[in-house]
Amino acid sequence: MGRTHNMTDYDKTYEEFKWEVPEYFNFAGEVIDIRAQDPDKLAMVWVDDAGTEVRKTFLELSNASKKLANFLTSTGVSKGDVVMVVLPSNVEWWEAFTACIRMGALIAPGTTQLTSKDLEYRVNTSEAVCIITNNEIAAKFDEIADQCPSVKSRIVITEPRDGWLFYTDEVNNASEDFETAKTRSDDNCLLYFTSGTVGLPKMALHTHSSYPIGHQVTGRYWLNLRPEDMHWNVSDTGWAKAAWSSYFGPWNCGAVQFIHHTDRFDPVKTLELLSQYPVTTMCGTPTIYRMLVQQDLSQYKFPSLRHCVGAGEPLDSEIIDAWKKATGCIIREGYGQTETVLLCASFPCLEPRFGSMGKAAPGFDLQIIDEEGNILPSNTEGDIAVRVRPERPVGLFKEYWKEPDRTASAYRGDWYLTGDRAYQDEEGFFWFVGRADDVILTSGYRIGPFEVESALLGHPAVAESAVISSPDETRGEVVKAFVITAPGYTGSDELIRELQDYMKKVTAPYKYPRKIEFVTALPKTISGKIRRIELRNNEWNKQFSDH
Repeated sequence: MGRTHNMTDYDKTYEEFKWEVPEYFNFAGEVIDIRAQDPDKLAMVWVDDAGTEVRKTFLELSNASKKLANFLTSTGVSKGDVVMVVLPSNVEWWEAFTACIRMGALIAPGTTQLTSKDLEYRVNTSEAVCIITNNEIAAKFDEIADQCPSVKSRIVITEPRDGWLFYTDEVNNASEDFETAKTRSDDNCLLYFTSGTVGLPKMALHTHSSYPIGHQVTGRYWLNLRPEDMHWNVSDTGWAKAAWSSYFGPWNCGAVQFIHHTDRFDPVKTLELLSQYPVTTMCGTPTIYRMLVQQDLSQYKFPSLRHCVGAGEPLDSEIIDAWKKATGCIIREGYGQTETVLLCASFPCLEPRFGSMGKAAPGFDLQIIDEEGNILPSNTEGDIAVRVRPERPVGLFKEYWKEPDRTASAYRGDWYLTGDRAYQDEEGFFWFVGRADDVILTSGYRIGPFEVESALLGHPAVAESAVISSPDETRGEVVKAFVITAPGYTGSDELIRELQDYMKKVTAPYKYPRKIEFVTALPKTISGKIRRIELRNNEWNKQFSDH
C-alpha cells in the first residue's frame, strides 16, 4: 500500500516490480480500516435513477461492516463458511463484501439474473450457509429453499419479508465492536462461479492475497488511480469485474467509487452523470462504449474525465476513435479472467496499438506457448499462458474448488493456461485471436472470430456482429456472421452480397463470411461477452436435425 506512484516507464516498472505478500493479510483490516483513520475520507458516491444520492466514508463503511460481521456471526456464520451475496449495486453489496472478508467467511457473489435452478445449484455446490439478497431473488430462492439444507440464515435488504431476517434492522441493532479475523494470505476468501463454454459453472477459488493484493497492479497501473480520483466501473456486481474494478482495484489506491444503481443500462443517463459528477476514470465493456458512441456525444461535456479503460472483449478502432474525439480519452484495453487479476494491458504510458491487448502486467511472466509448453517465436499464434513455476505469481486463483481434475487440466508443465489464443509481436504487444474453442478452421486456415467481427464493424450497415463456424459439406466448416443492422439499414440478399464483397476487400479473402444471417439480438453473458458457444451449438445442432 505504501507505493502509490503510477507507471511512467513500462520497462523499468516491469523489471523492478516485486510482489510483497505478508504472512497474514485481511483487506478489511489492512486497507478499509487504515483509510478510515481519516474520518472524512470518502469511499463511495452512490446515486440511483430517482436522483437519491448516498455518500459513504471509509469510516462509515468500516463500522457498517463490523456491525454486519457481528450480525452474521450471531446467525451461525463462522470463518471459512460460504455466504452467497446476490445483490445489484445496492450499498449493502459493498458492506457485505467487506464484512465477509473481515470475519474470514467466503463470499460467493452471484448476478441478479440467476434463476431458481441456478441458485439451487450454486448454493448446494458451494454448501453456502447464508444468503444475502433482495426481495426479487428471495422469491426465487423460496421456491427451492427446501432443497438447500446447508442454508442456516436468509437475509433480505430494502424491505422485510416473511421467513427472512431484515438486513437494516439487524445491522442497526448490532454492535460496532468486532475483532477482524487474523486471516492468512493463503486462506480462502472468494468463490466466483465462472461459466465454462461447456458444462455447469465451475467455482474459481481466491485467497486473501490473490485478488486483494493482486489487484494493486490492476488499480495502480491500468486503472491508473490515485487517492484523489473518482472511479466509475459500469458493471454488474455479479461477476469478477466488480471485484477488480468496483472493489479491490480502486480501494487499494484510496480512490472514491462512483456507483450508479439502475436496473438497466441507459447510455443517455450514463452520459448525463459523466457530465454532472467529477468522475475522473471509467471502466466499461465494449458493448457499453458502443452504445455510448451511438449517441450524439457533442451534446455532452466531460469536465473531469481523464482516463478510460475497456475489458471483456477486444475493442474496435471505430469506437476508440469516436470516444477519443468526444472526451479526449483513449480507451485502454486490459485482459484478465475470473481466475486472475490483470495479466496484460495497454498501460497509459504505452503508445497504444489499436486492437492489441497491450503488454504483460508487472508481476507476471506472460507468454505464448505451444502444445509442449515451449515459448513460441513472435508473430506465432498459440496459447496465452502464465508461468507458475518456479515461482507462482500473486493474483492467480488457488483452484477450481472441489474439482481437482478440472484444476489440473488448466496447467501445462510450468504454465497456467488461460484458454485463450493470441500471438505476441516483436515489441512485446499481445494480439488476441479468440477463445481456444472459438477459433474457426476452414479449408486448412485458422480464423479468429474477433478479426472478422472487427472488419464487419467497419461497414456502415453493421451495428454489431458475432462470428462462428458453420458446418459445410465441402470445407468442413465455414465462417458465418450474425449481424445486427445499424439504424436505417435492413437485412436483404443484396446487403449480404454487399457485405461479402466489402469483406473480401478489407480482409484476406478466406476470412469473408460465406453465410450471413440478420438478427435483432445476440446472446451475451452478464459481463457483456458474446456467447458464441450458444450460436455455434444452435448452428451445428440445426445441421444434424436437418438430415
